[in-house]
Amino acid sequence: MFVLNRQNSIANHFLADLRDIEKQKDRLRFRRSLERLGEIMAYELSKDLKFQSAMVETPFLKIPIEMVEDQPVIISVLRASVPFYQGVLNFFDKADSGFIGAFRKENEDFQEVEVSLGYMAAPPIDGRTVLLVDPMLATGKSFVECVNHLLKNGTPSKIHIVSVIAAPEGLSYIKENLSYVPHQFWLCAVDEKLNEKSYIIPGLGDAGDLAYGPKL
Repeated sequence: MFVLNRQNSIANHFLADLRDIEKQKDRLRFRRSLERLGEIMAYELSKDLKFQSAMVETPFLKIPIEMVEDQPVIISVLRASVPFYQGVLNFFDKADSGFIGAFRKENEDFQEVEVSLGYMAAPPIDGRTVLLVDPMLATGKSFVECVNHLLKNGTPSKIHIVSVIAAPEGLSYIKENLSYVPHQFWLCAVDEKLNEKSYIIPGLGDAGDLAYGPKL
């Protein structure tokens, strides 16, 4: 598991902007911080991919440069992931993309969180590397449901789960329920816990609402 903020870097500034209750009032800044973190995570994740040598012709001679062997498939979990996904796509600009609409259905007593998937459009993923992108990893249920739906399009060689903030409970849930698919976590931060409503603490609030406004 890769956790970005376990080593100090400029990325902490973007994480701070996302969490800051005053700066959250600026939706453009919030979306841009998500996008920047998506770019940083794409760079870090790229180090784990397979590379092959390719010849590049400069104005003076040809030289070998190590290039990504196979482009991944990036799956965006709508809607909160869109700016974060865009950052990942900025770096993997030749990658195929897919989209899944997922939202939580909560009981009145908040004792159980159910996940509903209303939309999916994804390319074939059989034998390919998949990047499943969603900024908030809370209960982990949406990630597991998304993977189960994606398996209708084939069996990936590996799934990279890419998030900004994760809760320990969600990480444990995914490990227990996705043991049949090779996967790896790429996180900007792991927070303390989930509260009684299954929101990440300290977290940052509802990323979708902060990026695009409240929903009905």
